[in-house]
Order: sequence, then C-alpha cells, then structure tokens
Amino acid sequence: MLGDDSPAAPVSDRCPGARADPHAGGSQPLEVVIADNQAVVRSGLRKLLESAGEFVVIAESDGIEAARPIVRQRGPAVLLLDLDGPAGPSLEQIMAVRAESPGTHIVVLSMQQDAGFVREALAAGALTYVPKVASGEELAEALRRAARGETHVIPRLRSWLASDSSRVARNRLTSRETDVLEMIARGHTNTEIALALEISVRTVESHRAHIQQKLGRVSRAQLVAYALERGLIGPDAPEGAG
Repeated sequence: MLGDDSPAAPVSDRCPGARADPHAGGSQPLEVVIADNQAVVRSGLRKLLESAGEFVVIAESDGIEAARPIVRQRGPAVLLLDLDGPAGPSLEQIMAVRAESPGTHIVVLSMQQDAGFVREALAAGALTYVPKVASGEELAEALRRAARGETHVIPRLRSWLASDSSRVARNRLTSRETDVLEMIARGHTNTEIALALEISVRTVESHRAHIQQKLGRVSRAQLVAYALERGLIGPDAPEGAG
C-alpha cells in the first residue's frame, strides 16, 4: 500500500487549531482516528502508525459519517481519511468535519491520480493529501505536520500538481490575468486591484471571470490554493475580502 521512497523537506503553512510539536519533550503520542471502508487497510495503517511509537489510534470507522461522532467526542489530533471506496466522502462531508471539530485536522489517503480531485480535497479543508505510493515515513510526517496545523505537500505530489497546473492552466493565463490572480490571492478587493493596475473595476471583474473559467476554480479559497501551488504568493499571504 505504501512505498519505500524517502521523504524530502516539505513545504508547510501553519493554520488555526495547531498543536504542539509532537517531538517536544514530554509530549504524549498523537491521537489518530482512521476512517476506511476496508478492515484490512485499517488494520495495516494502525500497525504502521503505532509501530512508530509516536501515534496512538484511538478509534477506527468504516467511513467519514461513522467517524464524525467519534471525532466530535474524542477530539483526536488527526483524522486519517481514505478517499477510496465505492462512495468516497464528499467535499461537503470533509468541510462538515472541519466545522464540527476545528481542533482535528484531516489527512486524506488515496490512490486517485486526478490533480483536480487533490485540489478539491485540500480546498475543502484537508491539510494533506497522501498518495498510496508514499512511504510510511512520508505518511508519518504528514500526520505530524497536520497535528501542528500545517499544510504539508509531499515532494512527489507537489511536483505533480505543479506540472499539471502548468499543463492545463497557467500557460493559458495572460500576464495581466496573472497579476490580477496574485492580487486576489493576497486579499485585495476589485477596487484595490483596479487602482493598483490602473484599470477599471469592470475590467478587473472581467479578468476575474476569465481566470475562474480557465482554472475551473470559483471561490477565493480555490484561487488562493492555486496561487500557493504556483508560488505566486507565500504561505503567509494576508487574508482579505477578495
């Protein structure tokens, strides 16, 4: 299920609900809930994580709906969620878990090789997407980072997303559209963008509509995620009305 490739240094971004570094002196093992529709997969993940000595699996469930009350009641550091199966969790369910249990962060695990699917899962509130070709250490590092509230993209996934983005979207944006996208991602309003670029608000609105159409992303959160993937903004970009 998980390969043996060694991990490399991740790119991360702190978010609300972060917990202390699990490697800090005297810290307790990180509590994890596993949600997967296959018992054999849950068993394998439990053994893998608990053998590391820094995680404890406090509960298992056969899917996200069964996991939701457990997460609400137990408040684990991380929900490890397998997206594969006949009816994988919807983005709305992922968002619901984040709304109900903001102190629990979500790491998703999947065989899916669809970059759009990955982006949607991250936009819905998952902090990390781990492909099933990842090594055990890459999965463990994703859980550590998630427990600290950090967005973590393993190197192989980061390069894959960047390559896909370049292929299907960014090359189609004009330089002006890229400027507008960067300012949207930094939280500027349409009026602020118009003043900065010396264009009309109507022109900004037109550029924004074209960007959304080309990228297939409508919300500001999705545009911010894309801008982060492409390095247009840093992880510390300020929030704004957009």
